[in-house]
Amino acid sequence: MPPTDLDWLALSVGNTRLHWARFTGSTLEASWDTPHLPAPAAQRLISAQFDAKVWLEVAGVAALPANAAHTPPTGLWVASVVPEQLQLWLSSPGATAIALDRVPLRGVYPTLGIDRALAVWGAGTQLGWPVLVIDAGTALTLTGASGSQQLVGGAILPGLRLQLMSLAQKTAALPEVEIAGSLPPRWANDTPNAIASGVIYTTLAGVQDFIENWWQEFPESAVALTGGDSTALLTYMQTLYPEISAKITADKHFIFWGMRSIVIKS
Repeated sequence: MPPTDLDWLALSVGNTRLHWARFTGSTLEASWDTPHLPAPAAQRLISAQFDAKVWLEVAGVAALPANAAHTPPTGLWVASVVPEQLQLWLSSPGATAIALDRVPLRGVYPTLGIDRALAVWGAGTQLGWPVLVIDAGTALTLTGASGSQQLVGGAILPGLRLQLMSLAQKTAALPEVEIAGSLPPRWANDTPNAIASGVIYTTLAGVQDFIENWWQEFPESAVALTGGDSTALLTYMQTLYPEISAKITADKHFIFWGMRSIVIKS
């Protein structure tokens, strides 16, 4: 029976974090992130029926948002790009995996990430079709679908943080640089700003090129932005490409809107 008036949990397992949402029927009550959890912590949380006190003890968060865990959920719906974490959470009573074949998007290929498919489906249901989704997460992905809800295709590159981290980890002398709240100088006179400039400006140029190319084929298409680094990416785009950024809709919940559409209709 669809949970049209019941509390249920949605879990999107990303490459580096767990993304949670609490729904009452179709209403999003709260959303929050945690690190990936080891098996003992996950089992304790499941055994406690996701009680708020246990969340704070095992999940590495200082506080949960209001309405995050006020009653035991009737079910847990999981979409995961990490097989080990998926198996952990499927041990919860009533847990259901959302696999690629449950997403109504047409023309998908077998290895398309469930996170990309759900984000596109969620963006399309919210903004209309065609739609281009830019997901600024650990990987930065671009995924487009046509007006007939057909997958057109997309691209994948390392996300901003992953690019910055890789330079620190794979070179002898370059430091790790954090994402700043504003654009760095393009022509930098110190190493940290030179790294930030190289990563950010080339990434932005690539995103801008993909958007403009998409609009050549789908001039009226919505463009959606989501993911953990979406706020920083949009801030940079607003400074560098204000006309393009004015047409971008940012929402960190697109994947949850996709999950909601599937869960409520199941």
